Amino acid sequence: QVQLVESGGGLVQAGGSLRLSCVASGAIFSSGAMAWFRQAPGKERKFVGVISGLTSTTTYADSVKGRFTISRDNAKNTVYLQMNSLKPEDTAVYYCAARKAAGLRVGPGSYDYWGQGTQVTVSS
Repeated sequence: QVQLVESGGGLVQAGGSLRLSCVASGAIFSSGAMAWFRQAPGKERKFVGVISGLTSTTTYADSVKGRFTISRDNAKNTVYLQMNSLKPEDTAVYYCAARKAAGLRVGPGSYDYWGQGTQVTVSS
């Protein structure tokens, strides 16, 4: 059974940084794409970024491009989301997601497994 466990969320001032981690169990990790989504209160879950399974190619939402970076360490079964220059509008619960296939997808329906989420709050 695949499990994803996120950590690293918290409260930070605008302009600050946080690094989220997602530890995955199961054989899919090294070949499957891994993504981050976020969901603010009362809003739908939105794509943040994704890293492919085979080439570690990344794609980001326009709202975070240039500020957020996704990376993965297959030896540790971990994917990271480095968030810099944080803004109050980045406040949300951040979810890690995994899919069995390697290709990049931005829709939440394309992902097979989800973590429980970690809260990120950015104060102004």
